[in-house]
Amino acid sequence: MTAQTPAVGSSWADFQHAEPDFAQTVQARFARHRHHVLATLRKDGSPRVTGLEVIFREGQLWLGMMPDSLKARDLVRDPRLALHANPGTDDSMDGGDVKLSGRAVEITDPEELARFAEAIEHPLPFHLFRVELADVVRTSVEGDEMVLRSWRPGEELTVRRRR
Repeated sequence: MTAQTPAVGSSWADFQHAEPDFAQTVQARFARHRHHVLATLRKDGSPRVTGLEVIFREGQLWLGMMPDSLKARDLVRDPRLALHANPGTDDSMDGGDVKLSGRAVEITDPEELARFAEAIEHPLPFHLFRVELADVVRTSVEGDEMVLRSWRPGEELTVRRRR
């Protein structure tokens, strides 16, 4: 286990600094597939689950969305989110099951949006959000044990094993 990190709302870089091996494993799990599952909160408080792509860039986890999409409107109204890495199409769950939660911070500065759009070679307009992490969890099977690894800002990585 490594040193503690800043309080709630940590960047991806904070997570990488605190738990480099775990962060690499989680990012690799997201990299295995293009589309993942985002959970947001609707206006009435009920959950909305939708697909999206994620981008790891400049020490941040980014979410880009079509202009005025329902999930973008959800996040503008209430920034809480959960993100589940695509488990894949086979039954193996190779690489484990990865989930995270946090808050989305909308980027509205036109210059910053233009730089980002140029860097990812995607035309504007689109909504862009930076994720502030609240927790990251990976569940895997190792031998005959289920292993749950979890990290929260300001805390050490915890590992729980169950037979």
